[in-house]
Amino acid sequence: MTKSFPDISIVIPLYNEEQVFPLLLERLDQIIAKSALSIEVILVDDGSKDSTPLMMKKKAMSNAHYHSIFLSRNYGHQIALSAGLNHVNATEAVMVIDGDLQDPPELLDELYAKYQEGFEVVYAVRKKRKESFLKKLSYFLFYRFIKKISKIDLPLDSGDFALMSRRVVDILNSMPEQSRYLRGMRSWVGFKQVGVEYERKERAAGESKYNLKMLFGLAYNGIFNFSEVPIKFLTSIGFVSILVSFSYLVYSIILRVFTNEVPSGFTALLFVIVLFGGVQLISIGIIGEYIIRTFFQVKDRPLFIVDQRVQDQELIVNHTANNKTILTQNELNNQINIINEELDAESKIKPKDQ
Repeated sequence: MTKSFPDISIVIPLYNEEQVFPLLLERLDQIIAKSALSIEVILVDDGSKDSTPLMMKKKAMSNAHYHSIFLSRNYGHQIALSAGLNHVNATEAVMVIDGDLQDPPELLDELYAKYQEGFEVVYAVRKKRKESFLKKLSYFLFYRFIKKISKIDLPLDSGDFALMSRRVVDILNSMPEQSRYLRGMRSWVGFKQVGVEYERKERAAGESKYNLKMLFGLAYNGIFNFSEVPIKFLTSIGFVSILVSFSYLVYSIILRVFTNEVPSGFTALLFVIVLFGGVQLISIGIIGEYIIRTFFQVKDRPLFIVDQRVQDQELIVNHTANNKTILTQNELNNQINIINEELDAESKIKPKDQ
């Protein structure tokens, strides 16, 4: 019997999302039930410490529309997304979305309608954000800054939430970048692209897993992977430094010739030392950002390691690249019973902790 592949894959990375997970499943189930399209959902666990993996495993074992992938550790949001993209089976298109429900999965129909018009990438554009003023301001400035300095056309106020054709996804999967900035890679691929505006909601439950350090890391990947401005900035600083030094030399000569005086003083000397010392440190730091990316890239390590996955209601444990164990139906039933017992045990313990 020939296996039928879905029309659409929905890829969702998850990290410690036990609070929002039931709400996510409820809305996804409604979309699958109402849609005329054949849909699969790829859930990617990025090394969660809570009950998210158990809930994912239970859902995928009981519903063939859901596939769950469990990474060997926490690799980060962009790598988890990449892992999901590497496991899609869709014949037409793939929608990428976060699991916190700030981005509405119900937008699938509108994105797919644009795809049918001939667009290979349909990205969602945030016209409003229900977040803190500081966070909104930071995103606003960053998107405009990176658009200004980038060599490619990066759409404003657009994150990873998008629908991409299978062709675009295959191209992204063939790109080996270790420091991934998927929304930039998506734009770099090209083809016909269009934006669809929507209002970004507050988190449905739980807390954001993106701290300030992670946001800066993502911003650095965007800046250093898609712009030559940082390295050219060093050249500009060099020319400015030479110009300042030459101007000061001319000033000193004029004073010597016409007033018989030469500028002197500890303060001026200290200022010059600190200024050029700071310029050198910034220069080394910028060069270092390029070197560290090259260093990790040439190691040629895999982007991620899959510990196990549930596909077509089968639990597959990856021992090695070519050695896998597929559990029998009785073993799957035992696994589901164990998961239910663990979830019940956790639900009884948590009220006491709170």
